[in-house]
Amino acid sequence: MTDHLDNDSQPEEPVGPRDQQGFDHLEPHPDHPEALRRKAEAEARAAADLAAADAPMGILDHLADLRRVLIDSSIAALLGAVLAWFVSAQLLELLIAPIIEEGVYFTAPNEAFLTRLKLSGAVGLFVVAPFIFFKIYMFILPGLHRKEKKVVTPLLLATTALFYTGVAFAYLVVIPQVITFLLSFGTSVMEPLIGVGPYFNFVSRLCLAFGLVFQLPILVLFLSLLGIVNPRILLKTWRIAIIIIFSLSAMLTPPDIVSQVMMAGPVLVLYIVSVLVAIAVTRNRRKQD
Repeated sequence: MTDHLDNDSQPEEPVGPRDQQGFDHLEPHPDHPEALRRKAEAEARAAADLAAADAPMGILDHLADLRRVLIDSSIAALLGAVLAWFVSAQLLELLIAPIIEEGVYFTAPNEAFLTRLKLSGAVGLFVVAPFIFFKIYMFILPGLHRKEKKVVTPLLLATTALFYTGVAFAYLVVIPQVITFLLSFGTSVMEPLIGVGPYFNFVSRLCLAFGLVFQLPILVLFLSLLGIVNPRILLKTWRIAIIIIFSLSAMLTPPDIVSQVMMAGPVLVLYIVSVLVAIAVTRNRRKQD
């Protein structure tokens, strides 16, 4: 009995040579040739990784990244559209709120379905717009310098905020005024009969146009930072800017003076503000340089 207990209580024989027991965790002295060799190999690997990261990408690499951006953005927009379809009826009621008194109609059997389908796609794209902007910025990020990379996050936030601001301004301010102005041309013998399909195209076109046009400050600031344009010259040529802005407003909005003026006014203010901001930023950058 005693022998059996003694055998069970004996510890297991350690694995490995006796002269290494308890010393496997020790490292050689920093001045030892083996330690110096390991340090040199680690530094060489780190330098190789850094050189590979800073090496210019080939055209095939850029095309692969662009393909990945397009695929990820398409998948995100598709998922957003599928989720928006389940609330498309409520979204349609929100869409026709400015003309709820006149009412809307559909003249083809599939017009209501197609309108809800397009509305779901537009809302899904609207919801995932920040993700798409993020993927675009990540695509152009490798081509920027270190100082330019620091402004990516502020530009991303500003781009998203200006896009949503433009869409909200179009839906809440511009569209009700334009609808009221256009319907005022009706007479007692010519009453409005608004189809849901044309009305959706009208609203979505205005919202998208305002969302894109409100990106003008970001465009001016970005081109100024890259040194492509001089913000002081843009400020001096304000007369030409007014003509260009009103021409673009006429192209992007329906052929009525109200929507054109309501787009050109805010865009002109944004243009002046963006040029002033670009002047301040470029002046600060020159001082730092």
